[in-house]
Amino acid sequence: MSAEPLPDWVIPPPGGFTAEDLLRLPGLPPHTELIDGSLVFVSPQQKWHSRVINLLVRELDRQAPDGLRADRQMTVRLAKRQAPEPDVIVVTREAYERDEPSTFYLPEDVVLAVEAVSPDSEERDRDTKPRKYAKAGIRHYWRVENDEGRTVVHTYERDPATECFSLTGIHHDKLAITTPFTVDIDLTTIGRRST
Repeated sequence: MSAEPLPDWVIPPPGGFTAEDLLRLPGLPPHTELIDGSLVFVSPQQKWHSRVINLLVRELDRQAPDGLRADRQMTVRLAKRQAPEPDVIVVTREAYERDEPSTFYLPEDVVLAVEAVSPDSEERDRDTKPRKYAKAGIRHYWRVENDEGRTVVHTYERDPATECFSLTGIHHDKLAITTPFTVDIDLTTIGRRST
């Protein structure tokens, strides 16, 4: 009995992987992210997580001004060793329609990054990824949490002086805000069909 050779990504190179490596390594599991040069693999999604993403992509795309579009689970190449995959992003229409590169966005394309927190991503979504997004210049970040069956959205805006996010609100049941654009989403409709 012979063993299959290990894929190239099992053993990281000296100094860790780069964003270029992430984009060209064959056979990586879906939704693999690059954080600090290390590959991060995600666990299977829970129903709540998938439904939150569906609702936010649909509503953000519907409510966004003409120059913006919502997208889901696309890599954002932040820096040489940073290439996370936000659950939801709002990007410029130009970036959304651009053919090349077709596998990732750049920080300047992103108006809003959103993470729906899962049990295995709490530390990354609450601390690591927001710091990386802010440092890269992304102006708005939302963190969505499942609080015992109730969806809660924490909204943040980047302070250019500190390059950190500041909390702008905590929203239960309804997300009604005016920045980065006017949004009104009934969070209690997660998992329901849109009418």
